[in-house]
Formats: sequence, C-alpha cells, structure tokens
Amino acid sequence: MNGQHNMCAEAGGLSSRPACVELKRIDPTANMRRFYRMSLQPDLFGGVDLVREWGRIGCAGRYLVEQHRSEDEAIASMHARETAKRKRGYRSVID
Repeated sequence: MNGQHNMCAEAGGLSSRPACVELKRIDPTANMRRFYRMSLQPDLFGGVDLVREWGRIGCAGRYLVEQHRSEDEAIASMHARETAKRKRGYRSVID
C-alpha cells in the first residue's frame, strides 16, 4: 500500500491456516479510506503474536502486538477482530 511496510507478505512459519487478514473500508461520502491488517508471527518463546496494523490508506499506520500462548488462541483473537471489523463495514482487500 503506497510504500507502507506489508507485514502480510512476511507472515508465515505457522500452520497451513491463513496467517494474515487484510481489510479496507472506503466511503467517499465520509472521506473515509481506512485499512486494517492482522498477521500471526511466531515469537521466540514458543507463543504466537497477533500483530495488528490500522490507519488511513496511504499514511503510516499504528501497530499493536498481542502476545498469545498458542496459535489457536491467536487465531481465535484474529477471527474475533475480523468479525467485528466486518460488522463495521470493512471488506477484504481482494473483494
């Protein structure tokens, strides 16, 4: 996205489940162009981090790292956040 760091391209090293979710919300009437990305990254201690990035498309976003003890916990958290974002009007980048 316009020179931004793409953590989804680097996600990997975990199970065959999707390790990355990219969403966007565009509403020209409200001058809204937002993105939301999540990726799963293994940590050094055997856990899995859920890395979240969000912001305005074309601008530097904010990051937050959630630490989880297992891949299943991280995936559940990622799916819960994805569901909440889709309810707010976010759609997959490939839609």
